[in-house]
Amino acid sequence: MSQLWKHLVIELTYKLFEAPMRERIQDELDRQGALGWELVAVEHDPGVLGTRLYFKRPA
Repeated sequence: MSQLWKHLVIELTYKLFEAPMRERIQDELDRQGALGWELVAVEHDPGVLGTRLYFKRPA
């Protein structure tokens, strides 16, 4: 039987008075990693001025 996966997509958008995007991404990676999620892709979307993080973990 093949492995089943759960998936999670998090979108971080630029906000004027928040921490720099690099710090927000690092914090989110650390947070999700501690919950067992593995980062599998990153997508920058200039249309929403943001970054999407795609994660997976075994179901």
